[in-house]
Parts: sequence; C-alpha cells; structure tokens
Amino acid sequence: MDDLFDKLLILRSPGVGPVGYQNMIRQFGSVQAAAAGLHDDGALCDKVMREMDAAAAAGVRFVDDSSEYYPVALKNVKNHPPVISVRGNIETLRRPMVGIVGTRHATATGMRFVAELAESFAAHNIAVVSGMAIGTDTAAHRGALRAAGNTQTVAVLGGGVDYIWPVENESLYWEIVERGAVISEMPFGFVPKGPNFVQRNRWIAGLADKLILSEADLNSGSMRTADFAIGLNRELWAVPSHPSDARSLGPNSLIARGAARLCSGKNDFFKTGEKSVKGDEKNSKNDDVENLVLDAIGSVPVSESVLADVVKKSVSEIKRCLVVLELRGLVQKQNGGYVRL
Repeated sequence: MDDLFDKLLILRSPGVGPVGYQNMIRQFGSVQAAAAGLHDDGALCDKVMREMDAAAAAGVRFVDDSSEYYPVALKNVKNHPPVISVRGNIETLRRPMVGIVGTRHATATGMRFVAELAESFAAHNIAVVSGMAIGTDTAAHRGALRAAGNTQTVAVLGGGVDYIWPVENESLYWEIVERGAVISEMPFGFVPKGPNFVQRNRWIAGLADKLILSEADLNSGSMRTADFAIGLNRELWAVPSHPSDARSLGPNSLIARGAARLCSGKNDFFKTGEKSVKGDEKNSKNDDVENLVLDAIGSVPVSESVLADVVKKSVSEIKRCLVVLELRGLVQKQNGGYVRL
C-alpha cells in the first residue's frame, strides 16, 4: 500500500504523466526516493489520501504495473500508465482483449454488425474493449454484455473512473461495472479534457491484441486509435462500407493501403454454425428502413410526416424507427421534429 501511495504521489504531482514518472524513477533510482524528492508541504499527500479514501468508498481499486491484474498487453506499451483505477470485476483485466471502435454516428446496420461481432468475442472468453461513447462503442459494449459471464467488456474512460460520459450512457456504465470493468489512468473525480480522450484511445489500442475499426471518417478519433494500433504492431481489421458514405472513408482507406485486414464478420475469427435466414432477412429489412430514416435527418428538425413522405413509409413505421434511433443516441427530438446527433 505504501508503494502504491508513493506512485500516486508522483503521478498526482503537477505536470507529471507516465513519461515524467519514468524519468523521475530513473533520476532518483526508486519509487520511494522519487516520492521523497518531491519536497511536498503536505498538501499533495492530503490530496492523494483523500483520493484513495474516496475511491475505496466507491469500490474502486488501484492497480499498478507490478500487479498480477495489470493487463499484460498494456504493460508492454512504452510509457504505459504506471497505475490505473478499476471499477467493476478486476478479473476482466486478465482476459485476452479485442478493441472495437468507430464513429458515434454509426448506421443501424453498422451497430448491429458490431454488436454481433462483440458478442462472438465475449462468448469465446475474449473481453471487448472500447471507449463507452455513443454509437459504435455502445454497440460493442452492449453486444459483449449479451454473452454470458461477468468479465466480458472493458470501458476505458478519458476522465476519472467515476466520471460518466456521455450522460446518455449512464445505464450502460453501471451494466459494465456490474458485468465487466471500467478503467482509467486519471485521478478519481477527474473531469476530462480533449487531450485525455486522445490518450484514452492509445490505451484502447494498447490493451487489445487486435483492433477492429468499424464506420469512421478520416479525421476521427477512431482513426487515431487505428494509427496507435499500427504503431504498437497490433493486428488491425477494418469493416468496409459503401464508398459514398463518409463513414466508410476511414476503414476503406486502411484496407486499400494494406494497413488493415478486411473484416467481413465473426467467421473471420471463429467457426460458427448457420444462422436462420428468416431472422437475418427480418433484421436486414429493419436496418434498411432505419438507415433511410437516419440519412434523411440533418441539423434542421424534420417531422415524422415529412420523413414518411421522403422515405416512402407509413408514419407508424417511421415512429418505430425513430424510437430505436433515439434510444441508440443517433437522433433527438427538437421543436416538434428530429435532428441528427
């Protein structure tokens, strides 16, 4: 415990991250000597003690890179976080992991594809890692949670392990805590800023043996995650999409230049039995309508009746689609119509 306290004392010092931490250890020769060299007036010690007490009260554990629970793949990443906080089932961190990422504005088809893929990995005892954002990340986590067991998915957060973002995923957060693990390198209670999410993406790539990129535009955070995976020599897969959709540009470009292998489904990774054709046809028809509705919605509120006219479907069918899309965090009702998020 004393060693953990000293490590947190160093990491919670202003301006000290994983790189600065390693530099201090090299300079002073040990964790204890580096902590003693901080010349703290007591304020930093009090701050770290308060953080540790608050974390313990919330059922959060700190795991340093000497622990048997620290993920092996992440430990092998240069300048990895020396200490991570974990909320949920710590045994999840001992599983082999696959990262699944993509756009927040995923199509219904893309989300269904990702969810089925994630469920297959979780069913084969491989934990699914993602960032708990709406869209693709949500589909990945929820798909993994459809499989039996309590070590199925890991959410890596940009803020403190207790900071739930986006707020739309609060219920998902607690489901992951119940049946997986939420982790972060940031202090308990920390409110994230933009650069924290970039680093979060690096850890998603670092935790996973392989990374699968679904729909994503060229300048997205998901493409940064793919770049990190390439730099870390992780196995990279990409899900192709129709070239007329901007969300296809990221994965299609990776496939075209040979940086990623084409992912066509769970059969690329596991041998599975035949699925009911009738069920597939039904789901495919539902997804087609949802995609048409989603594509017809922009930043200006559009009514259900207008959508029905544009998509050439009944108002009742449009209403059903909008309920699904709203639950997935893809659209929102505003001023009597719907806008795309």
